[in-house]
Amino acid sequence: MLRSTLHGGFKPLARALSASATTAPLLVSPTELHALRAAGDVAVLDASWHMPNSPRNAREEFLAKRIPGARYLSLDDVASTHELGLAHMMPSGEAFARALEDFGVTPTSHVILYDSHGIFSAPRALFMLRSFGHERSSVLDGGLPRWEAEGRSVEAGPIGETAKGTYPVPPAPSDAVRSYEQMVQNSTGDLSTDLTAELVVDARARGRYLGTTPEPRPGLPSGHIPGSFSLPFDTFLQTNNVPNSDKTYTTYLPPDELRKKLVDAVGPEHAQQVIDGKRAITTTCGSGMTAGVLWLGLKLIAWSTKVALYDESWTGYASRAQSPIATGDKP
Repeated sequence: MLRSTLHGGFKPLARALSASATTAPLLVSPTELHALRAAGDVAVLDASWHMPNSPRNAREEFLAKRIPGARYLSLDDVASTHELGLAHMMPSGEAFARALEDFGVTPTSHVILYDSHGIFSAPRALFMLRSFGHERSSVLDGGLPRWEAEGRSVEAGPIGETAKGTYPVPPAPSDAVRSYEQMVQNSTGDLSTDLTAELVVDARARGRYLGTTPEPRPGLPSGHIPGSFSLPFDTFLQTNNVPNSDKTYTTYLPPDELRKKLVDAVGPEHAQQVIDGKRAITTTCGSGMTAGVLWLGLKLIAWSTKVALYDESWTGYASRAQSPIATGDKP
């Protein structure tokens, strides 16, 4: 069954439309997106991404079917290079501004991000925009599949010319991304006695965290960063059926259910510390993509949460021979 367009995480439509020039809801529904586009300066970006071992091609799928007027944001292209050859690392401020200008985005544009799964890679794109200070940005909850399921039109074929925008280069995010060195140092902290030690939640499948399931990237060991907790990204999501079809798509759970999932994963004391903003939390995954799903879910629980993202994630961490690796159920 499809959920109401004002399910958990959404602001009422009137509030979405009246968002100021500097704020926007984290999630919007297809109905809200349709109204927002009619009311003002809105840029829609398809931020779909697929695993390297997937036969799917996000750019080709975008050309075959997209929300009318959307442009394609490649998270692998709008990225920085890395010494280990890691993909979709946080871009420089210059690269970020140049990409938004090419999409016709200005600092006052409301940027709506979506993907072809429902919820998968769009939260990572939102993390990027919010980290660089573009607060007028939201994720379309349910993405392209929900847009279609609710009867909205799509288009296909080559995209037309886009008038370039003007976007000033923003400063580098000050506290959004964690480095390898920070993660190693943090792993030695004691969560039971030290509130400065950050909680780390791992979005990978539980078998990869435990060390019982191989990593999809050849030669990379499985296991987890010592002290981290397992919180697979799909724990924060629910699956929706497309009417009269065998197709499904994902959307976020309501905030109260997200809160319960966090408590189940890390325990009530740690969860409350995070929600109250007393303890910072860092999300990680395989390559920094689905860590964005947890980042956004934590922000939906409470905006006061201090959430960072380990950009390199497990691929960067486990690629280094000196990295301590834990296995089993214990953090």
